[in-house]
Order: sequence, then structure tokens, then C-alpha cells
Amino acid sequence: MNVRSPLRTGSRSTGGGRRRGFTLIELLVVIAIIAILSSLLMTALARAKDQARNVNCLSNLKQLALCFHLYVLDNNDYLVPNNSIATLSPTGDDGVLAAGLSWLPDLDARMEFDPSNIVNGLLFPYNKSLAIYHCPADQSVLQAQDGTLLPQLRWRSYNMSQSINGYPGFNAYVQANMPSWTTFTQIRSPKPSALFVLIDEDSGTIQDAQFGNPPAGSWADGNWWDLPSSRHHQAGNLSFADGHVEHWRWAVPKVFIGYSDEGQQVPPAEMPDFQRVQAAMKQYADEDSPANGY
Repeated sequence: MNVRSPLRTGSRSTGGGRRRGFTLIELLVVIAIIAILSSLLMTALARAKDQARNVNCLSNLKQLALCFHLYVLDNNDYLVPNNSIATLSPTGDDGVLAAGLSWLPDLDARMEFDPSNIVNGLLFPYNKSLAIYHCPADQSVLQAQDGTLLPQLRWRSYNMSQSINGYPGFNAYVQANMPSWTTFTQIRSPKPSALFVLIDEDSGTIQDAQFGNPPAGSWADGNWWDLPSSRHHQAGNLSFADGHVEHWRWAVPKVFIGYSDEGQQVPPAEMPDFQRVQAAMKQYADEDSPANGY
């Protein structure tokens, strides 16, 4: 009598032949390979998405740079006013120093609940897209007066350098001369290709619409007043007075800790970043130097 052996689990017979199926170990290997490939694909997709956000941010700054130049052409070489300044004491109390006619009259990006300040800014008529004022990688949200975080993203991620027609009354307030130019042809050192106009600012420090930074040799030299963003993988984006944009990688990540009387102190490892930003802004002229009372 012929006895037929039972087929192995997972096997099947086709016609007169026999074919072995997957074993459990082989199935687990296949699943592991799929998981690895999926992980690599997700990493590549995340990297591509981050790169797209960075390109979008640079495009925003490029469009704002064009608005900046169109304003200069329409106003006899005068730079757009940069008069939106607020103060922040070490205790966290806010105080308004200046407001009014400005490239953007916002005094606190954290509580700008509608885009009216952007719409009323002097650059808005040249490009009426609200999106170009916000970096797509900026996920910071608005907050209520009591500090409660709200679900809505902020309207603005960029600030304008104090070197660009900064508020003149600021000097008396801080007892230091904050150097700035009022016309484009005045820009000499740094030259337009090295002078930044707009910068992608850290969400912890962006309040008013002016990016302030102590000049070399001033009473607060070595302290951040405003902090650049490092949301693009430890890098930030800037536009320059000649119209081009740049992507700057930082030596260390930018982390807002808190202000002292002079600002947020720059640690040694971060000093190259601080000096790089400082060098891209107007410094003291001889008559304005600290030796002459500033």
C-alpha cells in the first residue's frame, strides 16, 4: 500500500510538482527589509520636505528684497522706515518705544492676531501676498495676553536690520548710538552685497519688526538682543541690500534662554555666529565711537 506524506505547512502542489512556501524566518526577513526601505524612504521624504521649506523661505526673502528695492526707487533713494521698536525688560514686562510709519508697524509678532500690521506696512503695496512674511518651517503659534498658546500660526517670521533706516530716537533711549543709513547710496561698509536687510528670526525673540544687535565696542557688545533662527537644521536665511539671499549655517544651534539687563549673553562657542551677524550690519563711524561718549 502506498502512503502519501502530508505536505509541509505553507506548501502547495501544482499539477504533479511540489513547491515550497515561505518559512516564518523568511517572512520576517522580508518584513524587516520592507521596514528598512520604508524608513529610508521616509527619511528621504522628510529631508526633501525640509529642503522645500528652506527654498520657500529663501523665495519669500527674495520677494521681500524686491519690495525693498522698489520702495527705494519710488522714494528718491530713501530706505524704508524701520520704526517698530518695543522693549523687553528682564522681568518680562513689555514697553513700546516707537511705532507708526514703518516697513511693518508690528510691536509683537506673538500677539498679532490678524495681518493688519502687515497690510499697513510700507512694503505691502509692492507685493500683497501675506504668505511671503512667514517662513513655512516656522511652527510657532500666537499667544493670548496671559501667555496661553493659541492654535493659529503666527503671521510673521522675518525682521529688518536696525541698520536699515532704524528709529533715530532709539539712541537716546539706550544711551548708545545704533548706526543706520537713511538712503541707499550711503551704504558703504559693509557694502550692499554684505549688508543684510531681512533675517529669519528666532520665534522666542521676534516681537517688534526691527532686528537689533549691539555694535562692536558698544556697552552691550557680546549679547544678543534679537536671535537669528536656526529652524533650517541649525541654519537661517537672510536677504541682502543688493537683492540676493543667503543660507547661513550656524556653529551652534540658536536657543533663546532669556534676557539680562544687556540681552542674552553669547557663549564662546557661539561668538563666531554673533560676530558674523554683527559684521553684516552697520558699525560705528569714527564720530560715533564709544570713545566719544556712546
